[in-house]
Amino acid sequence: MGNRIAIGNLRIDEDLYALVRDEIAPGTGIEADAFWKAFDDIVAAFGAENRSLLEKRDSLQQQIDAWHLARKDEQLDGEAYAAFLTDIGYLLPEGRDFTVITEDVDVEIAFMAGPQLVVPVDNARYALNAANARWGSLYDALYGTDVIDESDGATRSTTYNPIRGKKVIEYTERFLDEMVALETGSYADVKLFTLNAEHNEQQLLAIRKDGSATGLANPTKFVGFTQADDELTAILLQNHGMHIEIRIDREHPVGKAHPAGVVDVILESAITTIQDCEDSVAAVDAADKVRVYRNWNGIMKGTLETTFEKNGEMVTRRLAPDKTFTTPDGSTLTLPGRSLLLIRNVGLHMYTDAVLTQEGEEVPEGILDAMVTTFAAVHDLRGNSAYTNSKMGSIYIVKPKFHGPEEVDMTIRMFEWIESALRLQTNTIKIGIMDEERRTTVNLKEAIRIARERLVFINTGFLDRTGDEIHTSMEAGPMIPKMDIRNEPWMIAYEDWNVDIGIETALLGTAQIGKGMWTKPDKMAEMVETKVNHPLAGATTAWVPSPTAATLHAMHYHRVDVANWIKELSARQRASLADLLTPPLLKERELQPDEIQRELDNNAQGILGYVVRWVDQGIGCSKIPDINNVGLMEDRATLRISSQHIANWLHHGIVSEAQVTETFQRMAKIVDEQNAGDPNYRNMSPNYDESIAFQAALDLVFKGCELPNGYTEFVLHPRRREVKAGSE
Repeated sequence: MGNRIAIGNLRIDEDLYALVRDEIAPGTGIEADAFWKAFDDIVAAFGAENRSLLEKRDSLQQQIDAWHLARKDEQLDGEAYAAFLTDIGYLLPEGRDFTVITEDVDVEIAFMAGPQLVVPVDNARYALNAANARWGSLYDALYGTDVIDESDGATRSTTYNPIRGKKVIEYTERFLDEMVALETGSYADVKLFTLNAEHNEQQLLAIRKDGSATGLANPTKFVGFTQADDELTAILLQNHGMHIEIRIDREHPVGKAHPAGVVDVILESAITTIQDCEDSVAAVDAADKVRVYRNWNGIMKGTLETTFEKNGEMVTRRLAPDKTFTTPDGSTLTLPGRSLLLIRNVGLHMYTDAVLTQEGEEVPEGILDAMVTTFAAVHDLRGNSAYTNSKMGSIYIVKPKFHGPEEVDMTIRMFEWIESALRLQTNTIKIGIMDEERRTTVNLKEAIRIARERLVFINTGFLDRTGDEIHTSMEAGPMIPKMDIRNEPWMIAYEDWNVDIGIETALLGTAQIGKGMWTKPDKMAEMVETKVNHPLAGATTAWVPSPTAATLHAMHYHRVDVANWIKELSARQRASLADLLTPPLLKERELQPDEIQRELDNNAQGILGYVVRWVDQGIGCSKIPDINNVGLMEDRATLRISSQHIANWLHHGIVSEAQVTETFQRMAKIVDEQNAGDPNYRNMSPNYDESIAFQAALDLVFKGCELPNGYTEFVLHPRRREVKAGSE
């Protein structure tokens, strides 16, 4: 551990202090020492309350455990259970109706429906790639994924395959025909795009191969263009608030082969991106937190860049510039070249040694995150960057792992202190509430009520929500197999309830209603087929794992007019609270030994595949091959489900400790083989006792019942520090 700087009651890691002093503070009008003195005051004001709220979580869980244990031989009585939860203050009374009144919200959040990326901010390459994912090539997204099949010679290869390219173009033209149709004919018939001036405005004309001309079926969808030497180089169309750019270049090999010279079709893709300090990041000490904060600060100042090798060439990545078009009336239209960025802080349960009290106690990491990430974002508000993130002068902080309205209330009051300390207007800091813990779900309307002047985001995180459901109901009985949980009444009610509450509190036009992550980055055909269900469910945004996935998911928001669809959904009855409070128990269902072992194998392999990279290499989120070698995006949320599920079965005697250990050892060999090509990988087998990562994986299961709320950080962080200490 490095040296520390003492200010007030704080002892600050010297590298973190230097980062704030030398890189964040200059240009904000606030000196570093003044920043830390204010932080000292905020920790003094909220530190004890933070710990008290965590103690209340534990107390409520103990009471729920005791209630289930007292009735372990009885079938769950839903009415009695709801009454009990009300008596102990877990389930709160719902007040009168209200609406969210957040002001100064950017259009990307308030009015646009589209994909949302989540990216670890500690990786500069990924963070910049996600920030620049506002626009994506549909041609590239189709060509490089399984959305286009490989039949009839349309194989993917390192060199361009014109057969596959033809399929890509045909797919794209069908998409354009559906979303921005011509008045007559198809885009496949066009040999030339041109402009026709009428009533002092330019109109788009498409000249077909037979020489006839046609315009758009809806001419208002033509919103801009670029040209060179009186020839169009780009056509900008708009549908459901999302833009489509048709690029024309007859000199390019692809453009030469196209009758109209179309070289690419670019879709507005990741409208918003969450730069993540939490589940996709492995930040266990001050050095890690400095890297997280430095990257976020670089993005807010517009200075972050990184150089790396790609396809044998050195590439430098930096933030993308804005895009400029001429509108039909001759004025200039400038569109953002980047996603609108939100920053996700950690939850209340996290503490960090980046700053200690004089007594040597770690401070709440969520308070440090809020203070430092807001301070860095002041550069955006002050215009210190060549790139603007929020045109409305807002800072967007997503908060995870809330357990009910009290915790939201503390966070809102903390934001007020931070605004005062950093000389920001009240309500500059907006909040995104992740609805991923059961106590927040059942009290969601009251949580929103408290945040109604700041709220910009709610979403369902079915991964963490499932982990919390298992842990909360641990003593109620054994759970059904993990994949079956998705179809249980409580899960269906949970997804609908979130949208229903969002509609009741009038989020449309003010805040996002979000849905969870697509976890199979290589299964894009399946995503294109099924993820349209998210906008159809009333979500104005949904998470995707990559810029490519964002471009493909963007097609769904052209197909579904979410704003109008939400108006249709507003007539339905709110989802059932009784279903929400019905855990996915095995009940009378009998599992066969081979079914149990398959479930155990699958969970153990997934746990090991993620934990070994997290603990040994500090990789917080990556594509992990599952037991069938299908790549899945894993983060701590998926880990929480799998570890809690095995812990539940172990607790109720579905599996034995010896069976779990044997399974983990056998799966460790498979994970070792799957990572054989990674030069930085450390085998877990055959010396299992010497593998810190393997021991961490076992701890997650064998200590799963006692881990607060089933959170994995309480195991991962000390084990990662152990690895880091051993390598020094």
